[in-house]
Amino acid sequence: MALFAPLGFTPRLVMFDLDGTLVDSAADIALALNRALGDLALPAVTEAQVRDWVGRGASRLVYCVLAHLHRPADLHDALLARFMARYQAAVCAASTPYAGARELLVACRAEGIALACVTNKPYAPARALLEALDMLAPFDLLLGGDSLPHKKPHPAPLLHCLQHFAVPPAAALMVGDSRNDVEAAQAAGVPVLAVPYGYNHGEPVADARPDWLVESLSALL
Repeated sequence: MALFAPLGFTPRLVMFDLDGTLVDSAADIALALNRALGDLALPAVTEAQVRDWVGRGASRLVYCVLAHLHRPADLHDALLARFMARYQAAVCAASTPYAGARELLVACRAEGIALACVTNKPYAPARALLEALDMLAPFDLLLGGDSLPHKKPHPAPLLHCLQHFAVPPAAALMVGDSRNDVEAAQAAGVPVLAVPYGYNHGEPVADARPDWLVESLSALL
């Protein structure tokens, strides 16, 4: 069976989201977040709650936590700084690739398909996570949530990739797990495939109407 057979075409460029798409990283994010909360003498949150809050960038995660704890938003900068320090220090204690993720990246490289990782996670921990899991090398480009003035669901990161690789939107593919990924792709005119197992703020990603929905990245091999 050909690579990307369920799509009916082979993209020249594939842009992957990271957290919730390629890697299950919620446990490490929750651990770092609770350590940061402890640093500020604030109550802990659960991993299940973190899974509903992640995906829109570290800053948005911190705002969600403060709102849940009924704490003032002016604690945002202090908690964000502690969280980023804690997370950067232990970015991959429990994170694991999802089924088929590593194999799909390798298969894309073998077929000469350009690869970009487009995540709302800040660049430094995103790179550290991919390096720790030995998944950085296949990527030609990594864009973090702080790499450009805008992040998903704004189309700017995807448009940047299209320009960088000189690939038209119809010849590219976005692969993600959340409404942010789907809306960014739709705004950029890029076909989008979603997986249902990631982090979509408690909503079924199918509600965002991706072009394709597959249960596992293994289905694309």
